[in-house]
Amino acid sequence: MIRNLQKRFIRIALLALTVAMVLVVGIVNTANLISVRGELSNMLNLLTENAFPAAPVKAETPELPKDSEEPGNPDRTAEADPIRFREWDRHMRNLVNESNWFAVHFNMEGEIVRRNLNRVNDGDEEVSETLARQALGSGQNAGWIQDYCFVIRDQESRGKTVFILNCETRMTAVRTLALISALACVGGILLAWLLVRLASRKAVDPVIRNMEQQKRFITDASHELKTPLTVISTNMELLKTEVPENPWVRSTQKQTAAMRHLVDELVYLSRMEEEHPALHPEDLNLGAILQETAEPFQAMAEFNGLEMQVRAEEDVRVTGDRSSIGRLISTLCDNAVKYTPEGGHILAEAVREGKYAVLRVSNTIKKPLTKEQCQQLFNRFYRADPSRSKEEKSGFGIGLAIASAIAEKHEGSMQARMEGDMLVIQAQLPQA
Repeated sequence: MIRNLQKRFIRIALLALTVAMVLVVGIVNTANLISVRGELSNMLNLLTENAFPAAPVKAETPELPKDSEEPGNPDRTAEADPIRFREWDRHMRNLVNESNWFAVHFNMEGEIVRRNLNRVNDGDEEVSETLARQALGSGQNAGWIQDYCFVIRDQESRGKTVFILNCETRMTAVRTLALISALACVGGILLAWLLVRLASRKAVDPVIRNMEQQKRFITDASHELKTPLTVISTNMELLKTEVPENPWVRSTQKQTAAMRHLVDELVYLSRMEEEHPALHPEDLNLGAILQETAEPFQAMAEFNGLEMQVRAEEDVRVTGDRSSIGRLISTLCDNAVKYTPEGGHILAEAVREGKYAVLRVSNTIKKPLTKEQCQQLFNRFYRADPSRSKEEKSGFGIGLAIASAIAEKHEGSMQARMEGDMLVIQAQLPQA
């Protein structure tokens, strides 16, 4: 119980911290991406509004560099192309001066008539035409092609000019920030997990102290009750010899036996919920134990007009305490026999499901339980039908709480659910 409480605290704290860190990292990187792309788009728009391409230069113009003269290809505009800028702020001017951009003008037939490649590196000249045609074929007036931002200006009857801005440097910086922040997030989560794990015991100490006090109280009270119960039982035996058929004596003996049984159950539950109970683990065949333990309950079910079947796969093995596992099985079988209406059906089975060995007991019930009622079946003294009396079923509502404690001490868990008119209670235990 204490270990489960500690694990639950770690999971909740780590989940909350993980969600918070992922949200912060996601918001920061998303805002950064939107800001950078918006800034680059605005810069390209301002650039296209203030940069005026020069008039076409014919292929045979002698002033052109020799390396740009290729038959059938448009020419590179001269460095003297007039470019005028408005009064931009210093930051934007610096960005423009540091940026690589180019412009390609297409005529009405889709042929390149001139290019402005004065602001690009030599390597970009090879991809300028490809990028320009991709931008023109996108059907959009503005957008992105990988790490290139483009804007298309329609010059009416003169054709279209495609302005393309190389944004590789800025987008690489965005991706680098995303990678660093993701690694920092993962590192922070791992560090938080370590710190939470170290501090979890101290955080749950008040709850643990309260639980220890409750268990100590139950144990001490149980020991104190055993003495008067023994005296009452002895006195009733003496009275029975003098008055054999006295109904009051029989009733007192019956209630004394019930009280003694309840005290023993509470002591067992308290011991099972200790952090280190006295268990003797060994390799067990769960199917064989189920067959052996369920046999007397089959006779009891038949006597009560019920049908009980037992199924066990071969060699379903677990590591656990034999007496505790036997008690777990007997508790589930006893619970099924008690609360199955006449003519009902009971199925007890031991199967393998993945890495778990599953002990499952299903039985017909009169009134289906809700999901919330199924979850509360393992609480102490809980009864799905409060109107049921102890006399009718001779139980205290503590058996399934003991079964759950046994499963937890074997690194397993208990679940309950409805399948039609059948109540299914199962224990999942790690396979040996």
